Amino acid sequence: MTQNNSIKFALLGSIPKGDEERKNWIDWKTDYVEKISKAIPQAKFLNGDLISDNVGPDLVVGHDLWLIKNSDIVIVHATSKIGAGTAQEMVLAKYFKKPLISVVPKNTHHRRENVVFGGVNIKDWIHPFIFVASDFVAENIEEGIEWVKKFLDKPEKIKTISVFDEKISLFEKELSDIVKSYKEQGW
Repeated sequence: MTQNNSIKFALLGSIPKGDEERKNWIDWKTDYVEKISKAIPQAKFLNGDLISDNVGPDLVVGHDLWLIKNSDIVIVHATSKIGAGTAQEMVLAKYFKKPLISVVPKNTHHRRENVVFGGVNIKDWIHPFIFVASDFVAENIEEGIEWVKKFLDKPEKIKTISVFDEKISLFEKELSDIVKSYKEQGW
């Protein structure tokens, strides 16, 4: 994948906002690095927690997007509610054409079992934007690692930023009556 046969992982997810919040925070990245390194010895890691917001918003965004752009694989820790930054980083991972694995356990904020919408039961509901942006949604990091190992052995086509245009086209085709009603309202 990259020089020296290393595989560069960008680890993305919520991080504490300020020194006070950090005092009681358990760093999820430690567990991911340990497990991925054991399964994929050539793994190297960077994450958005390596600089502080005290450098200013422009440099924080530049840093995090540089990580994604220069990574081989992006893993998102979405075991609890993700923030605006992580959500946007997921979209930019598709812009930069990076494989994106989201770790979203069942019965958490972004993944629920047996959710009913309009009388229809969805057995394994995953937040639509996370589902569409992700190349693989894992219930835990171990499932994510298995996907990565298969991908490294036999790379498959991954989603790019075009996935979003594809979903717009699908909506226009499959729910054309809604599109028609929107157009009748002047859209």
